Amino acid sequence: MKNFITGLSIATAIGVAVLFYLHFSSAKSVSAVAGGSAVSAGAGGFKIAYFESDSIQNNFEYFKEVRASLQLKDQANAKQLNELKNVFTNKYQELQRVGQSLSQAELANKQQELVQMERTYQGKEQMMAQEMQDESFKKLQDVKKKIEDYLKEYNKDKGYAYVFSSAPEFMYLKDSAYNITDDLVKGLNKLYPKKQ
Repeated sequence: MKNFITGLSIATAIGVAVLFYLHFSSAKSVSAVAGGSAVSAGAGGFKIAYFESDSIQNNFEYFKEVRASLQLKDQANAKQLNELKNVFTNKYQELQRVGQSLSQAELANKQQELVQMERTYQGKEQMMAQEMQDESFKKLQDVKKKIEDYLKEYNKDKGYAYVFSSAPEFMYLKDSAYNITDDLVKGLNKLYPKKQ
């Protein structure tokens, strides 16, 4: 629900900005792009295009490599945490088996050891989650920068005033004639080919 409200706010802000521009510009026409070629616009008009963000995620080789490396790290973290959990479970089950034969002091020591193991596990889990979040953010910012840098080059001869990323929760209407996703995927993959 929070994402929907955020999306609605962004869509509304964009709509207001476009209407404001159109209302106060001397020429009240907007041009757009159709398969890479511009649709005619009057003087003062501007062009808008969009790309499908899910297509970039699924077809941009560098993004797929980043996602795969993050998944591998997440799996390695899960394995390490699972090993710690198994050690804890084994010690707990052992204490259940032999607990009645231990002295009060031995039992207290074993219980304290379990409490310490649980704290260690929780601390490790939080640390790994934070590291994973930081690394994901950094790598996804790198992907975003590569897309932005490519779009600056791509746009030198296209002349778009705006290029939006389309996400279903943010778009209520879009004409596929203004979709530049294929151009974007091809260009990005030329710059950042799949590593062999």
